[in-house]
Amino acid sequence: MTSKLEQLKQFTTVVADTGDIEAIRRLKPVDATTNPSLLLKAAALTGYGEVLEKIRAEHKGNVDQACDQFAVAVGSGILKEIPGRISTEVDARLSFDQDKLLAKARNLISLYDQAGVGRDRVLIKLASTWEGIRAAEVLEKEGIQTNLTLLFSYAQAQACADAGVFLISPFVGRIYDWYKKSTGQEYSAAEDPGVLSVTRIYNYYKANGYDTVVMGASFRNVGQIEQLAGCDRLTISPELLEKLGQDEGDLPRILQPGNASEAKRSLSEAQFRWDMNEDAMATEKLAEGIRQFARDQEKLEAVMAGKA
Repeated sequence: MTSKLEQLKQFTTVVADTGDIEAIRRLKPVDATTNPSLLLKAAALTGYGEVLEKIRAEHKGNVDQACDQFAVAVGSGILKEIPGRISTEVDARLSFDQDKLLAKARNLISLYDQAGVGRDRVLIKLASTWEGIRAAEVLEKEGIQTNLTLLFSYAQAQACADAGVFLISPFVGRIYDWYKKSTGQEYSAAEDPGVLSVTRIYNYYKANGYDTVVMGASFRNVGQIEQLAGCDRLTISPELLEKLGQDEGDLPRILQPGNASEAKRSLSEAQFRWDMNEDAMATEKLAEGIRQFARDQEKLEAVMAGKA
């Protein structure tokens, strides 16, 4: 009997949610993704000590560029270990400024280009704000493909598909956290609000012929992953990948095209903002996620400046 991880790989592209190259070598995912929190953890690993010192010396006095250079250095290193793509995130503090998001995304792609990495191996991660989605729409037309993250609502998913983004990362665990705290209930994997959210988005995309890739993210347990077996991609932490790799039970495919879903719907900015306003969970988790990534970006800047 093969492991659940190997079974999952038969119908879902597995992505490693980590900046730890050793874990990536061990688990052999197709793609990988990073964010400011994961880059901060990577900066603390001994393997990155020499890279940090080199970047600090090269970009002394320009902490912003040093952080971008470190993100690209980590991403480039990971790409040597995987056959697919790396997702690199734009500074969360720019999430409501379309022009600055565009400038930062183009800078990251330029740095990858200087490192000898083609844009066909990079996804630029942006928060799924209205401004982030509009920036992604522009980048996609320039041949820079995007990963829209911090996605918690159906409205965000609809707007992303309409904008033609390459990939979305709807969160599971953080939705589960909110509902568990809000209701005091425990949820089975099949009834998990985060699982149901991704399932609805997947069905909507497939029923309406969208090419945008659905990549479930932010998992709290193996059960959530099992219920989304068949999703286009799943980005999973090394700890949960290890658990899947050690379990030799049967893993049936749950998600597949052909299930009924709502009709295609395009959202105006006003309708998008209203739908988000009506979704307390999505509004709170999007704002919280941006704040958390912003704080970790600031901590990373302190590391790059030699102050932490």
